[in-house]
Parts: sequence; structure tokens; C-alpha cells
Amino acid sequence: MNLFDVYPLFDITPVKALGSTLWDANGIEYLDLYGGHAVISIGHSHPHYVQRLSEQLNNMGFYSNSVKIPLQQELADKLGQLSGYQDYQFFLVNSGAEANENAIKLASFHTGRKKIISFKKSFHGRTSAAVSATDDPSIVAPVNETDNVVFLPMNDKAAVEKVLAGKDVAAIIIEGIQGVGGVVIPEPQFLQDLEKLAKKYGSLLILDEVQSGYGRSGKFFAHQHAGIRPDLITIAKGMGNGFPVAGVLISPEIHAKHGMLGTTFGGNYLACAAALAVLEVIEQENLIENAAKMGSYLMEKAKTLPSVREVRGQGLMVGIELEVPCAPLRKALLDEYRIFTGSASNKNTIRILPALNVTQVELYRFLEAFAELASRSK
Repeated sequence: MNLFDVYPLFDITPVKALGSTLWDANGIEYLDLYGGHAVISIGHSHPHYVQRLSEQLNNMGFYSNSVKIPLQQELADKLGQLSGYQDYQFFLVNSGAEANENAIKLASFHTGRKKIISFKKSFHGRTSAAVSATDDPSIVAPVNETDNVVFLPMNDKAAVEKVLAGKDVAAIIIEGIQGVGGVVIPEPQFLQDLEKLAKKYGSLLILDEVQSGYGRSGKFFAHQHAGIRPDLITIAKGMGNGFPVAGVLISPEIHAKHGMLGTTFGGNYLACAAALAVLEVIEQENLIENAAKMGSYLMEKAKTLPSVREVRGQGLMVGIELEVPCAPLRKALLDEYRIFTGSASNKNTIRILPALNVTQVELYRFLEAFAELASRSK
């Protein structure tokens, strides 16, 4: 039986990792500045993370949500403490797409409405409602096509209000920072406007923090740079440092009845142990502060590199847009300098999404390699 290739594959087989370093089956060492799509938040094989999961697995790995799982409440308490959302409800699931799916469902239940406002270049996942709210026709199957999703330009308050005025919008969904779209940051004033407009017209505001959350932006959530409090917040990726876990933070004003939401695997013992280990390391090692500091260093230096058109980002979610397609440079970074990076939908933007404990020495290695390759190609 042949495997289905989810993405175009690099001819590399990582077998071991520690921090921001990978080793392949041939013992070749790589610098990981992409973390498997921003998943590796505290570094590969962090000792505390390994210990937490090992101890939990020795005791119990899984039971469904038909029993009390104290680790879920422990996780909710720690997340509330570090994020500032202690008064929100917390629903645990398995992936970012699933989190967005359930947030959209909750918004529709709560408002009794069907329509969703999303934004150009958005990406919210590949499941039914999440992919319908994603601005990428190539991954929206005919069964997912809907007239109930409106895609609007980013930072266009007037366009949003015009649609909201119909009073049939269940929710506005927006990424804290667009990742696949090329590391595009909504203007703080626009996020503040969305919060006010949603309340004015009886809609809910969903902040997709799947990639931009968990300290990556230099604050716990990227939307906190704008000082807003959304009705629903979705989280995943860096939440489990590689273990599948995700969730929805739900405003206390939203009341979900039993049976509206459900999950078999969401919030299982191992998932909660992984998510708790991540939060503990983030707190103990001041990784949010490190993300802000290292991100500032990276962006400042990247602006001086050859062939760079623009540098966008916050914290350690950085997009470096080139004057030409970035695929050849990314391939050379990997093949010649052994450095993993990512790309975006516009084909010209390199995405840098390293672990939050990445060092200045590791970032300098990337900057030096980039400069050498860019100069050579001129």
C-alpha cells in the first residue's frame, strides 16, 4: 500500500532531535527554524516535557470524556493564569481545524445565524466549516462551497460593517497573524473595530490563534497586542509541542448545552500532560519574553539582507518576503546549510517559526547563510 503524500516531501528522514537541532538517519545535523508548522514551541525533546509524558504514560494513557480527568482542570487553570482568560470556559479537542470547526458551530448555535465573515488570504483548516472559511479555492471541495461565507479585505472596517448591518452574521473569524497568507498582521485598530462592531450587531468575534498563540508573538496571544477580548479563541499547534491537542476558549456569555460539542480523544491524559508541560516550561524559562527579544533581533537583521523586499511579523512568527520566488533559496538553505524554513501562499515569503527558546547564535547562523546565498544569486 502506498502512502498518500500530504505535502511535497524533502528527501530527509529525521530520527532524533533536541532543542532546535535535528539529526537524520545518516547522522547529518540540521537547524530547525520551522518546527513542523510552528508546532515545536519549547524545543524538541525538552527534558521536562519528556518526563511529564513518560510519567503519565506509565500511569495511564487514555480514557474518554465519560469520566473525570483532573488533568483537564489543571490545564484549564494554568492556561487561564498565563493567558489572562481565567473566566472563560475551555473545550479540548485534537487539532486547529477541529477547534475552528467547533468555534464556528458555537457561534451559529449562540446567535441562531448562518453567515460567517472571513478575510482574504485566510487559512482556518481543512475540515468542513473551517475550510469553507479559508480563502483558498484549491482546497475547498464542492461539498464545502457555501454562500454563507463572505471574504473581505483585511483592515477594511467599512466593508465589515456593511455586511454586519444585515444582522445575519453569526461570527467574524480572523487569525491573530495570518500564517499561510504570508505573515500578515491585522492592524490593532482594526481588531478593536471588529470587537466593537461584533457587539453592535449581535455577532461573535472568533480569534484563530492556532499558529500565532502560545507566546509566539511576544504576548500569550497575538490579539493581546491590540488589547481586545474576543468571544471565542482557538488554539493548537504549539500547545502540545508535537502531541495532538487543541482547544476553544469560550466567553462566559456563551452557554453551550450538553451534546452540542463532543470529542472522544480531546483532552485525554497524555494530551493534557503534554499541554501542561508546555505551559510550565514557557513560564519557568520566560519563553514569551525570549520570543519577543529574539524576534526583534531577527527582524531587525533580516531587513538588511540582500534581495529582501519586506520583513513582517511579531515575536517569533516572521515572514521575509523576497523580490523573487523563495523556493530556490529555501532549498539551498536546506541542502547546503542544513537549515529548515517554511514558505507561504504568495511563493515569495520565507516563514521563520522556530521554538520559542531559540538562541541568537542559532538565528545568526540562518542570517549568515541567507546573506551568503542571496549575494551569490545576484
